[in-house]
Formats: sequence, C-alpha cells, structure tokens
Amino acid sequence: MGLTDYEKHRAEMLAKLGYVAFCADIYGKGIRPKTTQQAGALATRYKTNRPLLRARVNAALDALYHQPLADSKRVAAIGYCFGGTTVLELARSGANIAGVVSFHGGLDSPTPADGKNIHCKILVCHGADDPTMKPADIAAFESELRDANVDWQLIKYGGAVHSFTQPGAGNDNSKGAAYNEKADRRSWQAMKEFLDEIFQ
Repeated sequence: MGLTDYEKHRAEMLAKLGYVAFCADIYGKGIRPKTTQQAGALATRYKTNRPLLRARVNAALDALYHQPLADSKRVAAIGYCFGGTTVLELARSGANIAGVVSFHGGLDSPTPADGKNIHCKILVCHGADDPTMKPADIAAFESELRDANVDWQLIKYGGAVHSFTQPGAGNDNSKGAAYNEKADRRSWQAMKEFLDEIFQ
C-alpha cells in the first residue's frame, strides 16, 4: 500500500533500538493506492521492471546518505512484502550496504546472474505456508545466492502465510495472508541479531 503508518511504526521501533531509520517511498510523492487492487497494479509496475525498481530504491539510499545522522559505512535495508522484494533488488543492484532483511517479500529471481552483484549479507524471513511463492521460485532464489557465494539465511516460519507481520491482515490463514504473532516476534528478533552481527 506504499508508505503507511505501518512502515512509520517499524521505523520508530528501529529508532528505539538506536538506529537512524529512513522510510523509502518507492511509489512517489502523493501516489497512494486506495485498494489492494490498485496497490497490486503499482507493485507489478516495478516487479516487472526491475531496473526501474533498482533505480528508485538506490535514489532512496542516496537520500539516506545525505542525512546528517546517517553513517554511510553502516547501512542495512529492511522491507515488508513489496518492500522485501525491493531490498533484495537493492542488493542485486550491487549497492554498497552491509545487509538486507526481507520479511515475506517476493523471492522470484528474473535475472539469476545478478546474484553476482550482491556484496552484502542477506536474511529472508518467510512464511513456510505462504501461497504467493512457488517452491520453484524459492529453489531458484536459493540457487542464485548459492551460485554467487552470498552470505545468506532463509528462515521459514511454520504455520505462517503471507503478511505474517501485519496485524491488519486478519487471522485467517485460508485467505493466504494473515497475521502470526509468533512469526512476527521471531522474525523481528532474527533481524535484531542479524543487525548486531553485521554492525558489530
């Protein structure tokens, strides 16, 4: 749905941990989908044009670098859903960052050779029962990272589907997207440990 109160809340959670947090608005100023159908169409525009997505997220990274409190040598990117896809594309673009964390993001790999551009560590937090990701796409993603000798982790949370960190997703797994408190808590803890590791 673009930059919402959810993302701002996560930024506040990061700030409380002592990090400088910056929310990237990939869709652009004033572009706010009103329905999930509109959001899907907007996200698809970028998912089907990975160079455009990479350009937008790198522009956001550049804006972060210009923030006076930011340390350009100690940067990580996290993303939820479409944002998870976005931070993986940031890594594939060759961005000079320490790590990325994808929460229930898209793991498809349209250009597997781009894995060789990844210079950072990767953590993927994924719902084991997420129907939006095909097993073949997950296997291809793993192969991409393995073939490129990337330092990566993929954690699958049993009983979790898509959007497992989003309280607004409801609690009906049969819809394919639902909140899972346990997976939300565990994935946030995994992210904290990952950030501690890459910034030690």
